Amino acid sequence: MPGNMLSKGEIFVIDTDAASREQLSAALQRNAYEVICFADGASLVSAAKARMPACVLLELPSDHSGLEVLKRLRGENCMAPVLVTSANGSIAMAVDAIKSGAADFIEKPFRTHDIVGRIDAAIDEFAQPATIRQCWLPGCEPLTEREGDVLEHLAAGLTNKEIARRMHLSARTVEGYRASILKKAGARNVTDLLRRIFGQASPTQF
Repeated sequence: MPGNMLSKGEIFVIDTDAASREQLSAALQRNAYEVICFADGASLVSAAKARMPACVLLELPSDHSGLEVLKRLRGENCMAPVLVTSANGSIAMAVDAIKSGAADFIEKPFRTHDIVGRIDAAIDEFAQPATIRQCWLPGCEPLTEREGDVLEHLAAGLTNKEIARRMHLSARTVEGYRASILKKAGARNVTDLLRRIFGQASPTQF
């Protein structure tokens, strides 16, 4: 981090690729973040108990073992946004990560300047007061704030890629949120979902 810049906070990182880790660390430090890399999830969780990072960047292996680290962080009331990365991404993996509390799911390889922007966006969003939308299909599990945001964009007719750009997320992450929304509503597809919603309430509520 340049000596004349005030620190924007610590970023905890687990990434097994040395070149990727070094490039990411350099980019984050240029943007006034302090980077702390960990060899394993246990040491990261232990550090998170002592001090709260601004964000966590967690690589998810193909065996999904990183999800246990994510769940442990949430279990320890670590409220920092967690961005999950994977070189073997799938919709199912993205859904699992989001359900476990991830703020974003990022497929590797990634461009370092893109991921710095996504980290900035996640930190900014988590700094805002959390509100859960309750104006939703009666009897269904309530939406999270991010799911509500995705729903608003779906109702406006935006595509996954357009929503991803608006929310500074990956298209894969948006697919995960959309799948979670459909599952909560018991809807077959987005058209079925919107038909049910607009049958319950005025579109202006969404």
